[in-house]
Amino acid sequence: MAIDVIVTARMGLPGPNRCLGLYAIDGHTGEVKTFRGLSTTIACGGVGKVYLYTSNPDVACGAGVAMGYRAGAEIADMEFIQFHPTILYHPTMRSFLISEAVRGEGAVLKIRNAAGELVEFMDKYHPMKSLAPRDVVARAIDNEMKRSGEECVFLDIRHHSEAELRRRFPNIFEKCLEAGINMAKDPIPVVPAAHYSCGGVKTDVNGYTGIPGLYAVGESACTGLHGANRLASNSLLEALVCADFAARHIMAHRDELRANHFDGFVPAWHCGNATDSDELVVIAHNWDEIRRFMWDYVGIFRTNKRLERAKARIVLIRKEIEKYYWDFLITPDLVELRNIATVAELIIDSSLARHESRGLHYNSDYPETDPALAEVDTVIRRKF
Repeated sequence: MAIDVIVTARMGLPGPNRCLGLYAIDGHTGEVKTFRGLSTTIACGGVGKVYLYTSNPDVACGAGVAMGYRAGAEIADMEFIQFHPTILYHPTMRSFLISEAVRGEGAVLKIRNAAGELVEFMDKYHPMKSLAPRDVVARAIDNEMKRSGEECVFLDIRHHSEAELRRRFPNIFEKCLEAGINMAKDPIPVVPAAHYSCGGVKTDVNGYTGIPGLYAVGESACTGLHGANRLASNSLLEALVCADFAARHIMAHRDELRANHFDGFVPAWHCGNATDSDELVVIAHNWDEIRRFMWDYVGIFRTNKRLERAKARIVLIRKEIEKYYWDFLITPDLVELRNIATVAELIIDSSLARHESRGLHYNSDYPETDPALAEVDTVIRRKF
């Protein structure tokens, strides 16, 4: 697992900042190793694990964005987090996505009222009701859950036969059965979930970050291709097309990279006086707290007050994590926690900086889109 990229600015070397390689931890032995290279490419996936609910795999802790930020790269548009409206709400299957095609086949979104009855609610939000656009649906579900205190809403497609549902949605049907839910007989409990980050390490279409030797591709990067809201399947552009461009760019500039590469001494990872931690509960507690307040305060529906609360919390937690990080020997879990905290603060700061609602960023204190900000990126860069 990568810990950090190695850059000359952090080593205190003169001249422009350059990337020399990376430090990585062996998950089995705990040994930290140094890898040098003419070029280093960040390709660490998304940031979904920053939130309580996500469709992303467990590894999506924003490592690439966090490492890019600490290396001095520009981080752009982190306020634009796409939420999928419906993932299965279940204690052991939290990342299983219920396709929007289920609503396309007539599934209706419902919530329990005070009497315990399932009632529709999308008619309050959009003329197309449960067939409304993804962002409208996600925002409506989030609002209903916060208003009612319910932990989830439900997709009701019980008007279709079991045979029809098995034929149309074989994978979803089987997964629901594993969770003890028969789609033909039971409403499906769902919640919105963090799905995709349109922001990331700012690059050109070749994945170049502006720091010689450092590239970023995929969801870790922000090329600007998605603007404020990604269209379905367009993540393939950054994952495949821009990755191919990056490889070609690196090969075309290898002589230049070699000529400007620093051949001097790069120190091995030094843990100082760090010792084994005697309170691993600190990691679990901070991990849970960050994901919960990010969900409640920096999720689908934002306000200035919520964002300010989140900022106050993350400042305190980040200080605690940084002290813990340097006082104790690092572990993969501690590396992930540090990255999650870094990315959480980047999302909060980017959201506070955008005084409008646009695309995936909705702030009820600035409900309108400001035409003057149409092509303005929110950019954050670490100062050394």
